[in-house]
Amino acid sequence: MASAAATTQERNARGIPKAPFIADVAEFLGAEPEVEAALKEFQAALAKYRYMDHNLAQRRRSLEDKIPDIKKTLSMIEFLRERREGTKSDDEDDLDLDNEEDAGEKKALKTTFELNDTLYAEAELEDTDTVYLWLGANVMLSYKIPEAIALLKSKLESAETSLTNVIEDLEFLREQITVMEVNTARVYNWDVKRRRELREKEAIEGVSSTKEQS
Repeated sequence: MASAAATTQERNARGIPKAPFIADVAEFLGAEPEVEAALKEFQAALAKYRYMDHNLAQRRRSLEDKIPDIKKTLSMIEFLRERREGTKSDDEDDLDLDNEEDAGEKKALKTTFELNDTLYAEAELEDTDTVYLWLGANVMLSYKIPEAIALLKSKLESAETSLTNVIEDLEFLREQITVMEVNTARVYNWDVKRRRELREKEAIEGVSSTKEQS
């Protein structure tokens, strides 16, 4: 039997091996077929593909949750930059912000911020050139607004690229899982047919032998 591990497998851009399609089962198994070994090898490959599929599906969900948060944060910081530079008029506010102050003066910026999943508080924002960003693992750092925008744009681009790659890998993996399932079915059915033919041959030889003796 030709071992899949012994052959050089094609891989996708992220190094996931491509499953070989077994076109000729008899040729693949060789003159002395070891069907059980082949089926075990296929099941091991299927288990690896399914494990990768599970992990990538989780990563996809994580990225799909993360990207909107990055976009929302980036939009808010860009709003603060535009307002600070005077390029954002109060009539253009689209972030559900309330502005109250005497006419002729720059209006105070009031908004709500999330404390918990269902708990919000009101805050009045001072004119500032610094923002604080959560970086994960309970770490928060302060950034100047231009630096924060550059960082978030970089993170957004990276996250979107990762999501595109993950989706491509999931599609690739599901194709390989299908190929291995087809390989398994083809080898199993070939073995069933081979065993049936052997039994029929033995039965015919047994009948011939009985006739010769009588």
